[in-house]
Amino acid sequence: MNSKPNTPSEYIAQLPEDRKVTVQKLRQTILDHIDPKFQECINYGMLGYVVPFSSYPEGYHCNPKLPLPFMNLASQKNFIAIYHLGMYANKAILDWFIAEYPKHSTAKLDMGKSCIRFKKIDMIPYALIGQLAAKLSMDEWIALYESQIKK
Repeated sequence: MNSKPNTPSEYIAQLPEDRKVTVQKLRQTILDHIDPKFQECINYGMLGYVVPFSSYPEGYHCNPKLPLPFMNLASQKNFIAIYHLGMYANKAILDWFIAEYPKHSTAKLDMGKSCIRFKKIDMIPYALIGQLAAKLSMDEWIALYESQIKK
């Protein structure tokens, strides 16, 4: 990145050419499926899908000056990453994703606690990412966050 982007469009514009199309397609997949109550923004230096302060004024417990995050999309040095905090907070969503992944991609699943890493960008399961984005409404995410993470 040349400078810190302030908007999703700026974020994508600063990506290397070989990543722009893929990140834009993932962004559109998320936007097409995520609860429209979530707000798209730049969050932690990447594309973020957050609960706006107007809906959850307390913000994120780790940093109340930031809105409550739900999903993020980032182009990292060696991979593209999707972060989904619902998988971190709800094992049933994590188990569902792990079971569904092989039905959508032949690439090996590379995951952390809430991070899915795609090193082979031609093997990204866009339909599955859309289903994942739609798994929780904003209200369901707030309830899950308050019951499982914020203590």
